[in-house]
Amino acid sequence: MSVEFRQPEGLHGQSPGPGGPSRATDTDPPSLPAPWSLPRWRAYVAAAVLCYINLLNYMNWFIIAGVLLDVQKFFHISDSNAGLLQTVFISFLLLSAPVFGYLGDRHSRKATLSFGILLWSGAGLSSSFISPRYSWLFFLSRGLVGTGTASYSTIAPTVLGDLFVRDQRTRVLAIFYIFIPVGSGLGYVLGSAVAELTGNWRWALRIMPCLEAVALILLIMLVPDPPRGAAEKQGVATTGDPRSSWCEDVRYLWRNWSFVWSTLGVTAMAFVTGALGFWAPKFLFEARVVHGLLLPCFREPCNSQDSLIFGALTVVTGIIGVILGAETSRRYKKVNPQAEPLICAASLLAAAPCLYLALILAPTTLLASYVFLALGELLLSCNWAVVADILLSVVVPRCRGTAEALQITVGHILGDAGSPYLMGLISSALQAGRPDTYLQRFLSLQQSFLCCAFVIALGGGCFLLTALYLERDQAQAQKSGTGKIADPGE
Repeated sequence: MSVEFRQPEGLHGQSPGPGGPSRATDTDPPSLPAPWSLPRWRAYVAAAVLCYINLLNYMNWFIIAGVLLDVQKFFHISDSNAGLLQTVFISFLLLSAPVFGYLGDRHSRKATLSFGILLWSGAGLSSSFISPRYSWLFFLSRGLVGTGTASYSTIAPTVLGDLFVRDQRTRVLAIFYIFIPVGSGLGYVLGSAVAELTGNWRWALRIMPCLEAVALILLIMLVPDPPRGAAEKQGVATTGDPRSSWCEDVRYLWRNWSFVWSTLGVTAMAFVTGALGFWAPKFLFEARVVHGLLLPCFREPCNSQDSLIFGALTVVTGIIGVILGAETSRRYKKVNPQAEPLICAASLLAAAPCLYLALILAPTTLLASYVFLALGELLLSCNWAVVADILLSVVVPRCRGTAEALQITVGHILGDAGSPYLMGLISSALQAGRPDTYLQRFLSLQQSFLCCAFVIALGGGCFLLTALYLERDQAQAQKSGTGKIADPGE
């Protein structure tokens, strides 16, 4: 694809007379910026670089979960405090996201992304040298990693939205969001594999900065910073118009009901994926101990096979799910304009019983538990690219960064910022009233997970409500793209 804009030749698009350029008058339109263009191959190279960085971004999210048992032994952390590790990470991320959204809508997106990579890379490397006596410092370093990743999660989708449009955008976003489950799965795999090879889980945190240095160089050299709204050929008008204030942007978004309901649906997804992503490897490990297939872990390094299995499941189901969801959406919306939220709703409503059965069957049959867990992950993964496409289609280009930031903030505040800690807290509370046996500890963790099935069903209902407002808000976004932001409620 080539994104290109041409400047009008003279007043009102007419060529100037033979005497040269027409003389400016009080009635002339304001001078327009020079046209911006990008060859097709450059757009795809930029997308490839952004996908690579997204892979590293989500590897950082879950690399600790891959070695969670070792981290708990090293720092002497209980289940409830181990869940707090991910809560600190997400809390820093959600506090930073609105700041990065504001900067991304008003300043250089490329510079902001570069700063984020430097921050999360440096914080991750430094955390590998922290002594067991300073566990609080390890928690703080995980928070700084979350701050760095906030810049990327907020801004990178808006850059892709300005490089591609319509079906191309859907396909590119599908590839981009494939790297959420792939990166998450590889985070488990890298953490557990390095811990097993070296006997020291901290080396996993020392390998990541090497990959991130390559990412930073590629970002600086190969990724452009297109005008906001470039793909819709609104770059000139958007650049020339006065900016609305941040408060006006927020008011517009919270009256955009497609954005509001889809954000609540994403929040339900984040709650469940956060809880599963953090605790599932330990849950599967303890299930195998209960079945007599493994001995309990009393000292590090602990058996990492379950992290590898869960990581592989996440990668495979993620790739299949994202492609399946994006392609189904691309084809179905040609006959039904409400296809995107309906696909999200159907997949979440189907995922709820799968997750429930995976938990209930774990003490009796591990194979069935793995099968239903894989189905649940696949159905959850169907939505990653589709929800991004919904946001980009119902929000005007000039405040998409703010929209991404608000969706991330709400999704994490009510979703995965608290769900790992909540699961650990419920598990610890249930254990306190039971005999101190391995079976009872496993059952406590299992029962703390059951609320996830009900939360994901609520998310499906939110996407059904999104479908009611989608067409109206898409039409409003297209009409408002080149001018002042209109209130969707008007």
